[in-house]
Amino acid sequence: MLRSFRFALAVAGGLSAGTSALGQIVPPVAVPDTTHKFENPGGVPAAVKKPWYRGKLVKAVVVPAALIGYGAYTFNGGGFYTNQQANRDIHRLFPTYRTHVDNILIFAPYAELGLVALAGVESRNDRLNTLLVVGKSELIMLASVFAVKNLTRETRPDGSDNLSFPSGHTAQAFLAASIVHTEFRDKSQWYGIGAYTIATGVGALRMINTKHWQSDVVAGAGFGILSAHLAYLSHRNRWGRKPRLLDGTTFTPTVYPGGAGLGLTWRPTH
Repeated sequence: MLRSFRFALAVAGGLSAGTSALGQIVPPVAVPDTTHKFENPGGVPAAVKKPWYRGKLVKAVVVPAALIGYGAYTFNGGGFYTNQQANRDIHRLFPTYRTHVDNILIFAPYAELGLVALAGVESRNDRLNTLLVVGKSELIMLASVFAVKNLTRETRPDGSDNLSFPSGHTAQAFLAASIVHTEFRDKSQWYGIGAYTIATGVGALRMINTKHWQSDVVAGAGFGILSAHLAYLSHRNRWGRKPRLLDGTTFTPTVYPGGAGLGLTWRPTH
């Protein structure tokens, strides 16, 4: 009687510990968690949000903002190295040198862009998209530069007018250089280096010709680069795909009193 009572206790203890009467381990039954079943049904890891300072907009504006900020800091004789000091030092080195080549060099980066493309070097975008970006960049640059010129009304070093700040020539040259750099930087950095060297030369010649202060030139470079970057950020066409002009074109027979014709409907696609 005592032995059977002990055996019953052993069996009961074994079952309570998760084992069968034969000593086999009984796995615990998992209870499904239904509290979060709709949060991520596909099991796809959540996208990690980049910090704000690593965003595209910040990367696009940080360099031109620094250039425009320095130009504003040295504007009208301010800063640790003033416009007057820079103008004095430049004309010590080039007392009588004057040239009009800066009026031509502002478009030299665009000439480089065309020559490199004609040489067969593949750009980042097709020609149509590149032309659209160029047009948008020019509109942004012209609107911003001439608006600031008319707001600041700074007198040029030679006293010819009050539209000195910022330098439009420098803005134009750096805009074109920035487009060259963006289009061909994946092929070689030297294309961009050459274009930026030309643009820097334009800025230097504007000061040598007594047409601009150093603040005008530095800020002009910032406005040019910023205009190109904003044009690329706001461009929504598909990169690298030429428009298929005949896709989306339909011809419909048309009958009208006294004759018949053919209707054409064209919808450009990319």
